[in-house]
Amino acid sequence: MWDTLQVTHEGTSDVKRSRKHTLIREYELFRMNSGESISDFQKRFTHLINHLVDLGRKFEKE
Repeated sequence: MWDTLQVTHEGTSDVKRSRKHTLIREYELFRMNSGESISDFQKRFTHLINHLVDLGRKFEKE
């Protein structure tokens, strides 16, 4: 039952892998949009990073 709930909520491993690759590409190309406020830029960036962390991506603090 747990496996079914996990797949329903998180998706299959293939779906998660694909989503992770898509988000990594989005991270690599991340730029501020024309006319976007710093606050909105930061919110978008934080949202992207949170999704990547949820999918297992690790970031080193420098």
